[in-house]
Formats: sequence, structure tokens, C-alpha cells
Amino acid sequence: MNPQAQLLHARTALYPRDRRSVAVARDLTRITLTDWGVTERSDDVLLCVSELATNALLHGVTPNRCFRLDLVHLADGVLRVEVHDSGSGEIRIPDATPESEHGRGLLLVAALADDWGVRERDSGKVVWCDFAIRAPAD
Repeated sequence: MNPQAQLLHARTALYPRDRRSVAVARDLTRITLTDWGVTERSDDVLLCVSELATNALLHGVTPNRCFRLDLVHLADGVLRVEVHDSGSGEIRIPDATPESEHGRGLLLVAALADDWGVRERDSGKVVWCDFAIRAPAD
């Protein structure tokens, strides 16, 4: 993501440590993409939001805390998804076997997004992914 790129839109929401939060985060993302006129790669974005939100709930949100979803659309044609949680800054992609029921979320994010990563923040981490999309016409 180009730090000099002009911000077109941003939306932020907090979600409680509750399994229903993943569906609500995905719904907000779908509504947001529609509001912003972003149709390109929307299925990929929605799947990555689901995976990052699920990982935050399973591994990053401590009891009585929330996770935060940030959606950022820049004029240079980048859509960034960020999930902030209170877990440690270390993440790993497990070796998922074909029989495994878990361990594929970050593999999916890495395969679908153009770039992704993790950074530390006060009291937790941010896992993010970027998607190149066409900038909307003015």
C-alpha cells in the first residue's frame, strides 16, 4: 500500500468475541464494497475477511475484548483489509494435511490477496491483506 496514495474511503467496526461476529463482519464488508462501487474481486475480499476474523476470534481476541475490522480504499486502486486483535504479534501458517480440519485460513489469504502481512500494535497485532482493484471513475 502506497503511503502517499489518497484515501478514498475508510470504514471501521468493532466486533465482540462471539462466533456470530464473523458473519456480521462479512456482511458489513459486502455492504461497504457495494456502497463504494467495488465489485471487482469482492468474493476474494469477503473470503479473506472471514478467514482473518475467524483467526482473530480463535487465536487473537482475549476474553472481554473485541477485534476491529478496518476497510480502506485508496485512489491508487488498493483495497486494504485489516483485522486488529489483542493476541501476540507472532503468527504462523501451519502445515495442513489433507485430513486437517483447520490450518488453511492464512494459506487462502496468501493465495487470494496480492500482499498480506502482520504488524505489532499496542496490546496486540494487525493482520492485513491488500487487493489491487480499479480506482472508481469520478
